[in-house]
Amino acid sequence: MASVCFYFQVHQPYRVKKFSYFETSQDLYYFDGYKNSAIVKKVAEKCYLPANRCILELIHKHQGNFKVSFSITGVAFEQFAQFCPEVIESFRTLADTGCVEFLGETYYHSLSSLYDVSEFKEQVQMHSSLMQNHFGQTPKVFRNTELIFDNNIGHLIAGLGYDGILAEGADHILNGASPNYVYSVPGSNCKLLLKNYGYSDDIAFRFSNRRWKHFPLTPEKFAYWIHGHTHDAQTVNLFMDYETFGEHQWAETGIFDFLYNLPDCVLSHPAWQFKTPSETLRDNHAVSDMSFDRTTSWADLDRDLSAWQGNRMQRKAINELYSLKDDVYRTQNHWIMETYKKLQTSDHFYYMSNKFKSDGDVHAYFSPYDSPFDAFIYYMNVLKDFRQQIGNS
Repeated sequence: MASVCFYFQVHQPYRVKKFSYFETSQDLYYFDGYKNSAIVKKVAEKCYLPANRCILELIHKHQGNFKVSFSITGVAFEQFAQFCPEVIESFRTLADTGCVEFLGETYYHSLSSLYDVSEFKEQVQMHSSLMQNHFGQTPKVFRNTELIFDNNIGHLIAGLGYDGILAEGADHILNGASPNYVYSVPGSNCKLLLKNYGYSDDIAFRFSNRRWKHFPLTPEKFAYWIHGHTHDAQTVNLFMDYETFGEHQWAETGIFDFLYNLPDCVLSHPAWQFKTPSETLRDNHAVSDMSFDRTTSWADLDRDLSAWQGNRMQRKAINELYSLKDDVYRTQNHWIMETYKKLQTSDHFYYMSNKFKSDGDVHAYFSPYDSPFDAFIYYMNVLKDFRQQIGNS
């Protein structure tokens, strides 16, 4: 039988506050507490809480035959605990159903897999412990920050004992193959689940676009497309930001109605079911290796690293940050080490992107700053002060 595999990313960064070059951190805190609190509470009310209620109802309605997966970053979890603990409780309720899988992730949603292997391993272990302590699950499937992946990262993650990895089903990687099969990392027993970006983006980005030729997207129409793969798919992997539901696509668009009615439509065909990533990997053999000889991500039209490394501002900020590591850990100061990790969150560099057209619009939508230059200036001002704090410790 073929299956639909839902994966949702849950992430909220600690956004850097507007920090002046001449300012000194008196409270030893570089992040915008007011904005972070307001955004997390808003998204909780618009997305996390109603979407979790919807999924819980669907699990009960379908007697365990509807299943999904999440990765929740450590920095998001910390803000839930501080600003809206009811979100954590709602995820715990989902975990208790046995129909929800929590995936591995870097605790700080960082780019450490590209810059610092030891830092990467530490953050992965921190996140795994978080999931075990709060949801009773030790992740066995991994989702790297923004689906950043290549063969080297695949071997690194396989070496950490994970059974499978999520990655982008990029056309230049697939080279005519289908994303709707299970593949394996070359030279390892670790399997790959590739995002079907066409169907995923139909929900995440095109759902409310009235100029889209398939508007309106109904659950019946979408299920019909899925059923068309009955004889040429093991799995259709729908990977997206959880904020798709209620935040990026507002409730008024009908996105929650779509989510609620989709399982009925998919399950109306006897050859289809819903599975978690671990179940998908367990029940399907890998049809072949899939080599990622270039680093991919799920960001922007390029699906590469340009969302974070595409200009000189981004590269300067990243390089200066990671150059501080030895001095940071030499201090053995908890605040300094924790702040260093929070400053690694990929969003800081994403906000510095100066891309144009549709990619630029997306970056601007997420950014709390007036311009990419402002994002760079405030971040570099923070690094300047942070470097002084390290020297004074």
